[in-house]
Amino acid sequence: MGTTILAIESSCDETAASVCKDGEILSNIIASQSVHEQYGGVVPELASRAHMQNIVPVVDQALLQAGSKLSDLSAIAFTQAPGLIGSLLVGTQFAKSLSLSLQIPLIAVHHMQAHVLANLIPEQRPTFPFLCLTVSGGHTQIVLAKSALELEVIGETIDDAAGEAFDKTAKLLGLPYPGGPLIDRYAKLGDPLKFKFAEPQIPELNFSFSGLKTSVLYFLQKQEPGFIEANRDDLCASVQHTIVQILLKKLAKAVQQTNVKQVCIAGGVSANSGLRNGLIKMGQKRGWKTFIPDFSYCTDNAAMIAITAYHKFQQGDFVSLSVNPSARAEW
Repeated sequence: MGTTILAIESSCDETAASVCKDGEILSNIIASQSVHEQYGGVVPELASRAHMQNIVPVVDQALLQAGSKLSDLSAIAFTQAPGLIGSLLVGTQFAKSLSLSLQIPLIAVHHMQAHVLANLIPEQRPTFPFLCLTVSGGHTQIVLAKSALELEVIGETIDDAAGEAFDKTAKLLGLPYPGGPLIDRYAKLGDPLKFKFAEPQIPELNFSFSGLKTSVLYFLQKQEPGFIEANRDDLCASVQHTIVQILLKKLAKAVQQTNVKQVCIAGGVSANSGLRNGLIKMGQKRGWKTFIPDFSYCTDNAAMIAITAYHKFQQGDFVSLSVNPSARAEW
């Protein structure tokens, strides 16, 4: 019969469900929440309410698309941490209820571990060990993956994440939320070397992006009215170029230190065209073997939860019904 897992992701403002059978993703359904756009960011209470409205139809659609029934399931997986606690609670309680009613195991998944293992979904996947640059709105990390369940964070941001830097600099440029994708769009039309912004010098493999935001702020404050509108594309291209260079320089340093030349990216910012193209070019130049997830596996999704849960199932890594979600948790 095989191993069939239903996975639920509800860490922020996407309600997602996926069905995985023997390591193959059969469905990956995502319901996004547009309600937050008018507030310029995710409102936790509104996110929780939207999850409660979306979770049943999303799970139903995931099962339907996969051609699976509840009776086919071997286990239920869910995102335990990190994330918005109210959002996590919706997914956790739903998963617990299904696990209890179906009398099947419950699997808790760390959201950031799942982003890394999204690289194991495609047919063209890395072998262990590999390095993964994981970049999102809340995290920026370099991870050494020794096996599916043995991951070591060897570098991370000491303040803001790369995705946060994109969104906050976009706000300084007057772009609506979420600003990161808009910077990417306008950057394709601009000159990435037109303006120079600060690249913080942080030791070892760690990152910092707060200085970049300050650099952009002070630069814009010195300009005449109408400057941003007249130079929007070049500003976006220059900001994106700076962020991507910070990320890739640290990644190159990680490859040099570990001598691991299989290199992946993951997380929401891995959908950024500047980062994707930059990684490919750097890999070709330095002799790396590079892997980039499909766009559908970059942003928050349940397929990455499902593939992680599949490997946990193989090891019998289950949790009890007393498990609780956590807004923040170490790996």
